[in-house]
Amino acid sequence: MEIVYGTGNQAKILAMKRALKGLPVEISGIIQAVDARGMELPRIEETGSTPLENARIKAEAYFKLLGSPVFSCDSGLYLWNHHTGRPLPKEEQPGVCVRGRMEKRRSDDELLAIYTGLVRKYGLIRARYKNAICLIWNEEVRAESMAEDLWGEEFLLTDRPHPKRVEGFPLDSISIDIHTGKYYYDIKDNSQDAVAGNNGFYRFFNCFLERLSDKR
Repeated sequence: MEIVYGTGNQAKILAMKRALKGLPVEISGIIQAVDARGMELPRIEETGSTPLENARIKAEAYFKLLGSPVFSCDSGLYLWNHHTGRPLPKEEQPGVCVRGRMEKRRSDDELLAIYTGLVRKYGLIRARYKNAICLIWNEEVRAESMAEDLWGEEFLLTDRPHPKRVEGFPLDSISIDIHTGKYYYDIKDNSQDAVAGNNGFYRFFNCFLERLSDKR
């Protein structure tokens, strides 16, 4: 069965496909979906204060547009001083505004400049993504979650970028495994998926599909 992922970020689509490998679902991106229907992609303002609120805003807008199964995800990034264990000041917590909003959304290079600058200011930074998902199957059936098993594992941010860069995931190049002190890119293939909490997404979809089958 096909489910549209409400994102135009190809790196996120590929990561989700890896996360859901083995499940009877086919993931397509929102740009592909609207192009196939001859539609225009609407501009959606993410006004929520939590990842779940933003995921819901996007999923509802895309379902209204397509009228077919769609899901959206959102993340918030939260930072601590690694040596003291104290959260960074509120004004420097990205939360749900990792890239900013609307016309003020930051590029990959701008993000790297900001976060390497924070590391130079505070020293090593401990970080964690808190993730949420909203899936709308039809007018009556939907599921959403911001459970902790969707969150990524804690990791470290450094101010020395890895030579490898993946478009759409700029912070992966400055992400270090908290246990080994190595860049995720140097450990094993797709090890950064643990940072994204992808095992939790597999469980979410598997549970949803089982419930859907039971209703039939």
